[in-house]
Amino acid sequence: MTFDELNLLEPILRALKTEGYTQPTPIQEKSIPLLLQRKDLLGCAQTGTGKTAAFTIPILQLLHTDELYKKGPQGIKALILTPTRELAIQIGESIHAYGRHLRLKHTVIFGGVSQKSQTDALRMGVDILVATPGRLLDLMDQGHIRLTHIKMFVLDEADRMLDMGFIHDVKKVIAKLPTQRQTLLFSATMPSEIASLANSILIHPVRVEVTPVSSTANLIQQTVYYVDKGNKRHLLLKLLEDQSILSALVFTRTKHGADRVTKDLNKAGITAEAIHGNKSQNARQRALSNFKLRKTRILVATDIAARGIDIDELSHVINYELPNVPETYVHRIGRTGRAGASGSSISFCDAEEKAYLKDIQKLIGKVIPVVENHPFVMSATSVTSPSASKGNQTFNRSQGQAGGQKRSPKKKWFQRSQKA
Repeated sequence: MTFDELNLLEPILRALKTEGYTQPTPIQEKSIPLLLQRKDLLGCAQTGTGKTAAFTIPILQLLHTDELYKKGPQGIKALILTPTRELAIQIGESIHAYGRHLRLKHTVIFGGVSQKSQTDALRMGVDILVATPGRLLDLMDQGHIRLTHIKMFVLDEADRMLDMGFIHDVKKVIAKLPTQRQTLLFSATMPSEIASLANSILIHPVRVEVTPVSSTANLIQQTVYYVDKGNKRHLLLKLLEDQSILSALVFTRTKHGADRVTKDLNKAGITAEAIHGNKSQNARQRALSNFKLRKTRILVATDIAARGIDIDELSHVINYELPNVPETYVHRIGRTGRAGASGSSISFCDAEEKAYLKDIQKLIGKVIPVVENHPFVMSATSVTSPSASKGNQTFNRSQGQAGGQKRSPKKKWFQRSQKA
């Protein structure tokens, strides 16, 4: 099936093509037609399955249609509630990408930063609001947000809301919503409290389930190299001396990182190009085309820029930097070993990334084999350095640090690193 068969509006189809998407993922294929019928939905799906597009595309289409034919009161029409700052930003980027040819306005609000730019955006008028619970309640209490005109409500990652202690805040938000609305609830797992919440807020919902994203990781040969951050470039060049690696997709967390790695590779005589959000669409397409035609050996990408990329016969994925969302790791390595072909994933892990690796291994349910015999083994001081233990504390998602939505006084925020 293609997106053309899902009865989507031409401006949305055009935006999907610009992003490089032609075929929906299973959850998109199942959910979009049901949501366009304005049904409530209970989705059992993890991050990395394509669920963000599964709900953002129908929201854009329904609100755009309503704006054309049913001039209603001004105000926020759709609310998407998500547990972390990072997820909120990613959802906002998806709305921007798929709604680029529509006149709908959206904004993203989260805690840990000044609220001024957020309240300024709200004052200008917003159709779709993406929010984390704590900041949303703060701005509601201050009178900046009213939810009286909400037509569509999405509760994303409900089980993580529960784990991070936000479920009471979520219930406070729900109490302020109109009873007449379309409601979508997504959760990777269904603990009793979430099942009870779903029963109380969904009306005759359709249930959509997809295979857990972690299962795809079992088909790919995975290895990890412990290496100091400063030696990653040397290790990458050493590995690429192996001519059996005909082509590889290398992932970095930032645009700057992608450019730096690309420069290092080209300087060493290895053909490489980068794709990320600062590159024009033409430049991205040209880099992708060169890679597919084997004119370029290495494609360096950020996660968001790599969305929708479909490359046949990709033998290797290299995680130059580990992602700070474990599902993203599975999404990355799933680009190799497709259609029954063999694939390999190589990950570099420095001291500050050990917490990420722990989360990844917990998600996929296995310990990734460590390659110990290489020239750039992590130094003993790095393994036990304070920065390593500090990193474990800072990025422990179960404590809610990544989202920072608990409404407590000034809390340290880490910079969102998965930029396109």
